[in-house]
Amino acid sequence: MLSFYRRHRQNCKASHAHNTRSSEYDERKKGWKRCECPVFASGTLQGVFKRQNTGEWEWDAAKAIAAQWDTTGAWTTNPQPKPAKPEPATPDRIALADAIKVFLSNREGTKIASATLRKYRTFTSQLTAFADRRGYVMLDQITSGDIDLFYAGWELGARAKGKRLGTLRAFFRFCLNRKWIAENPVTADIKPPMGANRVANKAPFTDDELHRILTACDRMPTLAWSSGRGSGIWTGNDVKDFILMMVYTGLRISDVGLFHMNRIKGNEVFLRAKKNGGDVFTYIPDWLRDRLSARARLKGERPFIVGQSDRLETVTDMWRRKINSVFELAGEFEEPPTPHRFRHTFARILLEKGVPVAEVADLLGDDEKTVRVHYGRWVPERQARLTHILKNAFEDKPKLAVIPKLG
Repeated sequence: MLSFYRRHRQNCKASHAHNTRSSEYDERKKGWKRCECPVFASGTLQGVFKRQNTGEWEWDAAKAIAAQWDTTGAWTTNPQPKPAKPEPATPDRIALADAIKVFLSNREGTKIASATLRKYRTFTSQLTAFADRRGYVMLDQITSGDIDLFYAGWELGARAKGKRLGTLRAFFRFCLNRKWIAENPVTADIKPPMGANRVANKAPFTDDELHRILTACDRMPTLAWSSGRGSGIWTGNDVKDFILMMVYTGLRISDVGLFHMNRIKGNEVFLRAKKNGGDVFTYIPDWLRDRLSARARLKGERPFIVGQSDRLETVTDMWRRKINSVFELAGEFEEPPTPHRFRHTFARILLEKGVPVAEVADLLGDDEKTVRVHYGRWVPERQARLTHILKNAFEDKPKLAVIPKLG
C-alpha cells in the first residue's frame, strides 16, 4: 500500500514552511490554507521503497497516478501517447516553366485577343529571365521579396506598369488556385504607381503632321541589307506603304507587320471576327490596294516581312525602328510620335467625317463607351450638342452695351 503526503516547496503559495509535509487529513481542518505544492507517494513496489513525486497537486489526480504504479508494480508511468498533429498539407512542387506553360494554355483557351496573349507571353518571358538570373527553377522558390525586386525593375510608364502588375497578380492567383503554392507572393501592399488609373489621352496625328510624315518618307536614304533570307534595299516607299496601311485600316503595328494578302478581298480588308458573329472589314482605295499588290509580287504573300525573321517581336521591332527614323526626319511634334498614333488617326478621320461612334468602335474592336471616352473631342455630334446647350444658356441674357476694359 502506498501513502500520500504533500511536500511544500520554497515558494509555496500558502506560505507553508519549505520541505514540511501535510496530509489530506490535515488539509481538511478548518482554516487550512490551500496551496498547489506537489503530492508525493511513498511505499514499496517490487521490493523497492521509494518516495515519488506524482506531478499532481490535487489528491484525486495524484492517487490516479499512483494507482497506475501499483497496477504495473513499478515506479514508472507509461501514459498513452498523444496523437500527433497532422502535418499541414503542402502543395505539390511544380517547375516555373511548367506553371507558365499551363497558364498560357489556359489563356489561349479563353480565345482572348492575340494582342492580349502577346502581352501575357512578354510578361512570362520576363518572369522566366528574372528567375534564371536568381537561379530559381521551382515556382515556390519565388518569395514576396523577389516580387518586390521584380516589380521595381520594370521601366514602364505609370499606366503600363499598373497593367503589368495586374498580369502579375493574375498569374500567381492562377497558381494559388491550383494549390501549386501555399501563399501568394504578390502581397496586397504592392500598389500600382500614381497615375496608373488615369485615362490615357488619345493623340491622333493632325492632317499637317500626317503630311509631314509621308513627305519625310520620300527623304529617307536608301539602305542595303542582307541576311540568311536574302538581300535587298530599304527605301522610304517601304515605310510609306506600312504607314498608309496603318492609317487606312486602323491595324496595330504588329498586325500590319504579319499581314497576309489573303485578308484582302477586292477593296475590303478583313479586320476581325466579331464575338457576337459576323466579320468586320475596312475599305482601302484602289491606289493603296494596287501598291500592296505590287509589293506582294516582290516580297511575297506577307509583304511586310522583308529579309528578317518572321517572329512577331523581331518584325515589330524592325518596323518600329524604321518608322522612328521617319519621325526624326519629319521635324517637331506637339506630342511624342509613336506608331500607335496612326491607329488613333484612323479613328479621328472617321469621326470627323461623321461615321457613327458605334461603327468606329466596331472597326477598332472596342466598345462604344470606350470610343466616346477616348475620342469624344472629335465627335461632331458632341460639339453640336455642347454648342446648343451654351446657346440656350445665354440666349435670355442682356447684351452688354459697353465691353469693359481688362486690366
